[in-house]
Amino acid sequence: MLSLAAAPGARRLFAVSIVARVPVATLSIGLLVHARHVTGSFAAAGLVAGAFAVALGAGGPLLGAIADRRGQTAVLVAGALAAGAALGAVAALPAGAPLALLVALAAAVGLATPPVGACTRTLIPALIADPEALRAAYAAESAAVELTWIAGPPLVLLAGATWSTGAALAGAAAVLVAGTVAFAAQPASRAWRPERAAERPCGGSLGTAAMRTLVLVFVLAGVLFGAVEIAVTAAAEALGATAAAGPLLGIWGAGSLAGGLVAARAGGGARSGAGLALVLAALAAGHLALAGAAGSVLALAAVLALAGTTIAPTYASVFAMVDRVAPAGTATEAFAWLNTAVAIGAAAGAASAGAVAQAGGASATFVLAGVAGAAAALLAAVRASTIAPVAVPAAA
Repeated sequence: MLSLAAAPGARRLFAVSIVARVPVATLSIGLLVHARHVTGSFAAAGLVAGAFAVALGAGGPLLGAIADRRGQTAVLVAGALAAGAALGAVAALPAGAPLALLVALAAAVGLATPPVGACTRTLIPALIADPEALRAAYAAESAAVELTWIAGPPLVLLAGATWSTGAALAGAAAVLVAGTVAFAAQPASRAWRPERAAERPCGGSLGTAAMRTLVLVFVLAGVLFGAVEIAVTAAAEALGATAAAGPLLGIWGAGSLAGGLVAARAGGGARSGAGLALVLAALAAGHLALAGAAGSVLALAAVLALAGTTIAPTYASVFAMVDRVAPAGTATEAFAWLNTAVAIGAAAGAASAGAVAQAGGASATFVLAGVAGAAAALLAAVRASTIAPVAVPAAA
């Protein structure tokens, strides 16, 4: 985290951005349990959560592209107010409310959710000029984001159990609006102006081969993440320890946090397409090893912690590459596309993992995750030439 100390205002900006992103980590599970309470049906709740996920994936690049043209402030504030209002409406729905209304409101929340993460990553190069410190900052940011996924879902579930699922969503809406407005009020965000390209390239941020490579890599990484979530749940259930699934996933996230901090201290992740392939190979190997640990909760916890250490460095490596491979004037949209790619992959991974877990058990599902990671590594290796290596500063 030392790289953040060197930039005035960077620590505060990062801290506010993390607070603003906590609600996003709660919304999928929060909408699911609230929809289950309102409709009385898990199937209906799944449709609501799915509508939110699809809309979130579609809305991120759209809002990112607008921010690249108009600046961050209006996009962030308008998105926060719209998403907060839609969340408040969902929270206020009584039992027996029409499913169509729930689905429509959940989709509205997803479409309007402000792209705080993409905006934060777009600002990092403006805050930290030194290339080595910049790479470390991306690693630190990737590690810090894990805190939202470790703390967010348990918080919304606790609030739902203590008060009500509607109150939990209303609280998430309040934090989303307040956190995003606070982020938009930061001097770095207010002062940021889009880079003026001579002409917006065809395909926007996906107009370069390098960006398409990174997006495809993140789709496959998302498949791994989605499959592991299902596999961990299946393994815990098979061992008669269903309640251990949540803590096990928390250990996985804690491993990622630790890996990100180590990567930040070491100066960031991979510097080239070939280096990224090696990082992805480590990601694949760590998660493939879970297949051999599925017979014991303790073994699973240990290997999850180890496998998790490869996640944040993977994110950091890709994020550090975006600033130089995205077409001019499309950085925010590019970062948003990466979020969308992971979401698409995770949805596909969860869906396919469910069928594999039913037929072959948790071990087979972990193998599926490992294969997806290996495919990502192979893709990065084959298309390594599309990603120019980072220049290493000469010694003084």
